[in-house]
Amino acid sequence: MSDGEAVRLLIFRVGNLACAAEAATVREILPRFEPTRIPGAPAQVAGLVNVRGSLVTVVDGWRALGQPAPSGGPRDGTTVLLELDAGRKVIGFTVDEVIDLLSVGGETLERRQALPGIDPTLVRAVGRRAGQLFVVLDTDALLTPIFAS
Repeated sequence: MSDGEAVRLLIFRVGNLACAAEAATVREILPRFEPTRIPGAPAQVAGLVNVRGSLVTVVDGWRALGQPAPSGGPRDGTTVLLELDAGRKVIGFTVDEVIDLLSVGGETLERRQALPGIDPTLVRAVGRRAGQLFVVLDTDALLTPIFAS
């Protein structure tokens, strides 16, 4: 994200936290699948799902972001398929709700790395939509360490 350049963001909610990911990293938005658990996988990994013949690893968004467990149960919500590392890997990321697709000028995003309730190393910027703050996630910083272990 560079200053002055328009950035398209997918805004979604994980618990009480409003988050965003660059739309270019979002491959698809799907209904929540029931994943098959992977023995020995990190706690953040919900399991594997079959998406049109391809196995996709799904990460529980609330666990990866350190949020409380969803009150509606694990079957509620949505799976957002994200492409990491310039499209080399597709990861499913569960969210509670997809809110909006928003185009903002890069200058309207604050390069702030501190927001209560989230690890600052996972934040690329902070923005505002309808008076509400949201964090633009660094999806590589969030998801790559989960699969490096």
